[in-house]
Amino acid sequence: MPKETAVYTHGHHESVLRSHRWRTAANSAAYLVGELRPGLDVLDVGCGPGTITADLAALVAPGRVTAVDTTEDILAQAAEVAAERGVDNVEFAVADVHALDYPDDSFDVVHAHQVLQHVGDPVQALREMRRVCRPGGVVAARDSDYAAMTWFPESPGMDRWAELYGRVARANGGEPDAGRRLLSWARRAGFTDITPTAGSWCYATPENRAWWSGLWADRTVGSAYAKLAVDGGHATAEQLAEIAEAWRAWGGQDDGWFMVPHGEVLCRVRA
Repeated sequence: MPKETAVYTHGHHESVLRSHRWRTAANSAAYLVGELRPGLDVLDVGCGPGTITADLAALVAPGRVTAVDTTEDILAQAAEVAAERGVDNVEFAVADVHALDYPDDSFDVVHAHQVLQHVGDPVQALREMRRVCRPGGVVAARDSDYAAMTWFPESPGMDRWAELYGRVARANGGEPDAGRRLLSWARRAGFTDITPTAGSWCYATPENRAWWSGLWADRTVGSAYAKLAVDGGHATAEQLAEIAEAWRAWGGQDDGWFMVPHGEVLCRVRA
């Protein structure tokens, strides 16, 4: 079975987790929520710090949620979130989505949020998600699409950010414009009953602008992404600092607006 070959572009720097901890089932998995009911068993792939995981667990209790990611460190943070919320129907494990260590037909729902853009073989990942999903169950995936992100006012520095991020992510083996490709990947993975949709995040209030621009400014100079950009010869530290300043300048604009589009697929597994 193929193993992961891509490098996770963002890493787990505080500026990355600042974004991930904001995510909920309501703002990041609304397309899936209607499929959930008490008693279902869920596999949450790439659970990160576990905020979506805990929401899913509450929705399916007394069903079980198995949350997997690639490192013990981030799983420990997810376990802390579950404990803080009093959620006791979640178990955590290290896993590679290309080769899941679970038998066929193990789960009623298999969910992945912002995962397929970072993996080496998203089609194989979806095949594995389909393999471990029971007949009649659903495989759900949602990914952003970087080339479709848009903002106002115009900013040459943020234009440079978008171009640079795309180069770094692809050099690491990922596909940053995953959102538009989810339907194609799902079809190639063998799904025939697919509901494709789209969703978005919008950052336009003063508080949201400050939060979004600040975390991306910090990520640009301090995260694993910054190191990969410099070590890979894609940018200098000085250029990253200029891009970070462009983020902060945009965040200070009273009419600043930023939209993150997502592709979504809900794939039903036929008996």
